[in-house]
Amino acid sequence: MSLLQSWRWYGPNDPVSLQDVKQAGATGIVSALHHVPHGEVWPLAEIQERKRIIEAAGLQWVVVESVPVHEAIKTRSADCEVYLENYRQTLRNLAACGIRTVCYNFMPVLDWTRTNIAYELWNGAKALYFNWVDLAVFDLFILQREGAENDYTPTVVQQAQERYENCSAEDLEALCDIILMGVPTEESVTVETLRQSIEVYKRIGPDGLRSNLTYFLEAIMDVCEDNGIAMTIHPDDPPFAILGLPRIASTKEDLLHIINTVDRPANGICFCTGSLGAGVHNNPVDILKAVGHRVYFAHLRNVLKDTEGNFYESDHLTGDVDMYGVMRELIALNQERQLPIPFRPDHGHQMLDDLQKVTNPGYSAIGRLRGLAELRGLEMGIAKSVAS
Repeated sequence: MSLLQSWRWYGPNDPVSLQDVKQAGATGIVSALHHVPHGEVWPLAEIQERKRIIEAAGLQWVVVESVPVHEAIKTRSADCEVYLENYRQTLRNLAACGIRTVCYNFMPVLDWTRTNIAYELWNGAKALYFNWVDLAVFDLFILQREGAENDYTPTVVQQAQERYENCSAEDLEALCDIILMGVPTEESVTVETLRQSIEVYKRIGPDGLRSNLTYFLEAIMDVCEDNGIAMTIHPDDPPFAILGLPRIASTKEDLLHIINTVDRPANGICFCTGSLGAGVHNNPVDILKAVGHRVYFAHLRNVLKDTEGNFYESDHLTGDVDMYGVMRELIALNQERQLPIPFRPDHGHQMLDDLQKVTNPGYSAIGRLRGLAELRGLEMGIAKSVAS
């Protein structure tokens, strides 16, 4: 049994069509109702309509990515219980439509962080990039977070000062827009609202955030088990503390803590090689061996880091992540399952004709097509060699 080759699709407004997805070779769709405000119940009729569109194209909706966890749940604020019940009802509605794998994250405020979404590679293709000096420029001189200088090396602080002094107003605005791009759209986001959220999480801290995640999981596990739903938490992206925000899904120890603290089969992991691989402290193959029994979904992409810890998203098979080792372990896990593990080529370079198009950052068609083709070939090669 092969892994289930999937593709993230943002819905009818996605520049990449379902026809494109079929031509790329995927059979499963990873999608969500992005137009539903965070925290509201996903209406049964709208789930059914999205499923109808996908199936009319000859594809299958296999994973929801994601049902966003409202900030009121992450901070366990006054409205927490209202949003928890809404979340449970959304899960019931998804299960009624036969969709039973849900990806989510518990990252405070920011879902992902990069400092450049059009980093030009040697071949002219463009990739997503994270640079510590650029982040420090934002943190020290735009956000002006109290005590921020203590979170960077003296060298980075000095380089950030020099870079800031040479940045135009347009450069700073563009950097700000890119970083705020990682904030979910619960409401209009400004530097000031981000600053306020950071203060809230400063009081919560890592232990408080872990406690709130446990509370969230315990509040939904009965519904998950009654409806056959597998929840899969996405690792922090990137997997280290930024902007003073706590991180609780960044290491092997973090992931083991999550699945062991709420030790129920429905509490699973979305194994993202790119997010985990961006941390010098992580060995994705080792992590997969430790938590693989709870991996129900996988994002496969690669990264290349430099000596300062900056990284860009590289070709899927060429980077710091041992993609051969990851794929070999996934194939072994897959053979133990009744249903295939879905994976998708996570992100891809903007390249060829897509360089002239407006695309969602990391989600152009041709770069992901290349990634899927490489990963499919790797899977077949390993599977055949193991079988022989």
